[in-house]
Amino acid sequence: MRVIKPDDGHEITTSERALQIAESYNLDLVEVAPDAKPPVCKVIDYGKFMYEKKKKEKEAKKKQHT
Repeated sequence: MRVIKPDDGHEITTSERALQIAESYNLDLVEVAPDAKPPVCKVIDYGKFMYEKKKKEKEAKKKQHT
């Protein structure tokens, strides 16, 4: 799997190594593109990720016409 680190670096590695990388940054490992070959995971704060995702969805819904 491809792991994108907070310092804008990335590497292709195993799941176990990806979890070790996330632990070293004291952050979470989040899969952002499971269908890609290899799958893409990001080392980020999961709470912040979900907050921003919901915020974007709310904005998109606000701009939607019915």
